[in-house]
Amino acid sequence: MLSRSLVSTAVAALFAVSAFAAEEVLDGIAAVVNNEVITFSQVRELVALREQHLRQTLRGQELVDKVKELRLAAIQELVDRQLVLQEFTKNKFSIPDYIIDDHIRTIIREQFNGDRQAFIRTLAAQGYTIQRFRKVETDKMIVQAMRSRAVKVNPVISPAKLEKYYNAHRAEFTSKEEIKLRMIVLRSDNPDAKNVAADLRAKISGGADFAKMAEMYSEDSSKYSGGDWGWIDRSTLNEKLTETAFRLKAGQVSQPVEMSGNYYLLYVEARKNGETKPLLTVRDDVEKRVLQEERQKAQEKWIEGLRAKAYVKIF
Repeated sequence: MLSRSLVSTAVAALFAVSAFAAEEVLDGIAAVVNNEVITFSQVRELVALREQHLRQTLRGQELVDKVKELRLAAIQELVDRQLVLQEFTKNKFSIPDYIIDDHIRTIIREQFNGDRQAFIRTLAAQGYTIQRFRKVETDKMIVQAMRSRAVKVNPVISPAKLEKYYNAHRAEFTSKEEIKLRMIVLRSDNPDAKNVAADLRAKISGGADFAKMAEMYSEDSSKYSGGDWGWIDRSTLNEKLTETAFRLKAGQVSQPVEMSGNYYLLYVEARKNGETKPLLTVRDDVEKRVLQEERQKAQEKWIEGLRAKAYVKIF
């Protein structure tokens, strides 16, 4: 059984209200959708967790701008939700009570280990009744069902459309270029670092083992593994070292690289060039992505139609 002090993630996300929201005592009208009102308290409830995160990570004008952006997006989301709910009512659709009952029983079983009383106590602690929770969950199910209904059949995806998506997103189907790197680091507090680096390179070019040289001379923690950095991509090192390392062929050692008085020798043991998977091998994945995009477009077009026919005023 869950501890009384713990709330499941799903319920916490729905009901949590950050401390600053409590300070905003006054409520008001955020928007009007036909004959329905959306209040500022509804907006704050929707964005409470995200605002709390912003206030922990941002300050000053950046925080003000981000909170404003977040709340405006939330108002639009609530407007769209209300339009969908109104369309559901207009068409005289309904969801049988047993479906809602089953849904709530599933939440209690999965989020509260079947303990209904723990579930009810959690709602009460957040100022919610079971009736309010039921209404919130019902609305969510209605919106999901209506959005799915907007896509009446799976759209036909032509081979040309698949190829177009694939070509536009080739990077997503391409593995990263990688190198297996070893490095020797000579610190700036060694007044002879430049000469030592040059001597070491000459020895390595003459056949000395890079790993053994790293164990003997390198001045960073990787010396204990022979300067081994393993397989890295272009995001691992800073720009200067990255440019140097990725210009090397397998088996090559770099010229000494100076940065802030430190000297670096880079050795590439092996390379893996980035490889793009052919469309034939990723066709199913591409088709799923394109299908999702088409469904999203159909839903958005449907929502735009609802907006066009409605009276909406945002304050």
